[in-house]
Amino acid sequence: MKIYTRTGDAGETALFDNTRVSKADARVDAYGEVDELNAWLGLVRAAGVGSDLDDALVHIQRDLFAVGAQLADPSHKLATRVTKAFVSDDDVVRLEQLIDRLEQELPPLTRFILAGGSQAGASLHVARTVCRRAERRIVALVPEPDALLIRYVNRLSDLLFVLARAANHRAGQPETEW
Repeated sequence: MKIYTRTGDAGETALFDNTRVSKADARVDAYGEVDELNAWLGLVRAAGVGSDLDDALVHIQRDLFAVGAQLADPSHKLATRVTKAFVSDDDVVRLEQLIDRLEQELPPLTRFILAGGSQAGASLHVARTVCRRAERRIVALVPEPDALLIRYVNRLSDLLFVLARAANHRAGQPETEW
């Protein structure tokens, strides 16, 4: 398979149902934000976060490919048997369980904190803001934003905040309160 097809040279791209849309289309923008988030998580992993957090991030990166696939499929033509192309309520629960587990090792928050800390922690804070931007783009897909995708991405941004705190805590980086 060639990396270039020349089919996007006029500023259009194809969705999974073969509909041609502008590369500035809201749906393309939404899955582009998800792709950027995935790249930031790759940068976090390259900074080193320990095997347990790395494993969680790999799972999230795979989930984000599924989120992108769902966003690129406005006609819902992806076969439901392609389970790796979908996130589910179980995935949201998995994120919540990880938040709960990580919060047990962290001091309770009493004030807002400034983004920063270790390379991994600061990158996770950036990833959190990219996640929030992706969430806004998904919500903007009216009239039918996907409620499950919104729930997943919302919970993911919460997790990324906790992951940033955990990465900094494990690296011995103090939090700077606002």
